[in-house]
Amino acid sequence: MIRFDDLGLFVRTAALGSFSRVAREVGLLPGQVSAAIARLERELDLRLFARSTRSLRLTAEGEQYLPYAQQVLDALREGRERLRADAELHGQLQLAAPSDLGRNTLLPWLTEFRRLHPRLGLRLHLSDQVTDVFRDPVDVAIRLGHFDEARYVALPLVPHNRRVLVAAPAYLQRHGRPEALEALREHACLSYMLGGRAYERWNFTVEGRRQTVAVRAAMLCDDADVVRRWAVAGEGIAYKSWLDVCGDVQAGRLQTLFAGHGEEAPLHLVCPHRKQFSPAIRQLHGFLLQRFGALPAAPAPVAAD
Repeated sequence: MIRFDDLGLFVRTAALGSFSRVAREVGLLPGQVSAAIARLERELDLRLFARSTRSLRLTAEGEQYLPYAQQVLDALREGRERLRADAELHGQLQLAAPSDLGRNTLLPWLTEFRRLHPRLGLRLHLSDQVTDVFRDPVDVAIRLGHFDEARYVALPLVPHNRRVLVAAPAYLQRHGRPEALEALREHACLSYMLGGRAYERWNFTVEGRRQTVAVRAAMLCDDADVVRRWAVAGEGIAYKSWLDVCGDVQAGRLQTLFAGHGEEAPLHLVCPHRKQFSPAIRQLHGFLLQRFGALPAAPAPVAAD
C-alpha cells in the first residue's frame, strides 16, 4: 500500500533534486528519504529516479507520475482544510479595523459572528492608525487601499469601493454646492488623520486622469467616525469611504457630490502570511463577503470621453 508520506517525499525530492536537501527540510536522515522513495518504487513497480553519485533526476516514468502524486496530495490537503473549516471554531481571534467602519458597520456583524461561534474569543482593535500586521498583536486586519502583494496576503472584501464627497442637505442649503472640484478650497472641509498626517490632499479621477485638490480642514480629528458625524451635523464637506457613509446617503442625512470621481479604496482582509489564515479567519472572510455584498454599491466611476 502506498504511504502518503512517501508521496510527499517523492514530490519534494523531484522539486529539490536531492535526498539530503529534502531530509534537512523535513527533519529526517537522507537514508530515510532514500528508503521512502525505494519503498514507493516497489509499490509502483517502476523506477522514479535515475541515481548516480553526483546527480539525481526523474526518469520518464517519474515525470509522468509526478502530477498524479501532486494531485493526490492537493486533494488530501484540501480535504483537511475543509474539515478544519467545518469544525467548531475556538481559540482567540484578534482583529483590527478602521474606527468608522468598525463602529458603525462591522460591530453588529462581528457580534453576530461571535454568537454563531461561542467558543471563539474575539478581540477587536479600532483605530485609524494603520495596523502593522507584522508587529502589532493582531491576527488579521481589515484595511482600505491597495497593498504590496509581495509583502501581504490580502483577501478582497469590497474590491470596487471608492471614496465619495458628502455633505448634509443643511450645509448645502447654507453654502451651496461646489460647481467644480477646485471650489472645495472655498468650502469648510472636514478631515482626519491618515498615516499620522492630516488628510488634506484629496485625490480624484476626472476624465480618466488623476486630479489632486489641496483643501484646508476647517475641522480635523484623529477619529474618522467623528468626521462623519460632523458631516451629518452640517458642519462641512467630508471625503470618506463609501462604506462609511452609504447608510447616511440612503437615509438622506448626507448627499454625494461629484459622484463617480472618487478615488478607489478597495477593502481587504489582510494577513502577513497565508499560513496564518486559520479556519476562523477563512470563515470570517466568507461571512463578511456576504454582509458587504448586501450593501448598496459605490457610485460607478465616470468614464472618460
